[in-house]
Amino acid sequence: MQVDVLNMNGESTGRSVELDSAVFGIEPNDHAIYLDVKRYQASLRQGTHKSKERAEITGSTKKLKRQKGTGTARAGSIKSPLFRGGGRVFGPRPRVYDIKVNKKVRSLARKSALTYKAKENAIVVVEDFDFDTPKTKTYAGFLKGLNIEAKKALHLRADDCDNVWLASRNLKKVMVQKASSVSTYEILNHQVLVLSEGVVASFNSNSND
Repeated sequence: MQVDVLNMNGESTGRSVELDSAVFGIEPNDHAIYLDVKRYQASLRQGTHKSKERAEITGSTKKLKRQKGTGTARAGSIKSPLFRGGGRVFGPRPRVYDIKVNKKVRSLARKSALTYKAKENAIVVVEDFDFDTPKTKTYAGFLKGLNIEAKKALHLRADDCDNVWLASRNLKKVMVQKASSVSTYEILNHQVLVLSEGVVASFNSNSND
């Protein structure tokens, strides 16, 4: 699949790049996508929830009333879960929600997500560029030149470009990220995928991973 390479102003550079079918044209595996998205969302959970159980409540251990003759049930402690202010039964405890997904499955999921974007014609390729100073107005003009300022866009770069990232931070609908750390969820969660030439070359060279 051939895609034209655009410059910062959204104009054609006269060049084009080939999107490798081994990355952007496979048979999508929806189950692999499900597993990888589930893994990503689970990793975002802090797992710091905690409630106090009976042994952790501060309170008197004195027997509340005599054992028999009251006409009601026996009660031995004010910390019982049956009373207001008592401990909670089987309450939440801190835990790790991480889910293990094999590397090959994660790779298949990402390729499937890229294939869906290619089928939707939602991939824009731009030449590698940098900003001298991080200005939001400059990056907003870049998006306007591509005619995607109203869409939710994911801009993937092959390198760490602080000025481009800083310039995009105040724009709600755009996310700039290094391609090597992008997740399947982030690809699917954006309407348009903006790839630099270096990213396309990186994806094509790693098509067998």
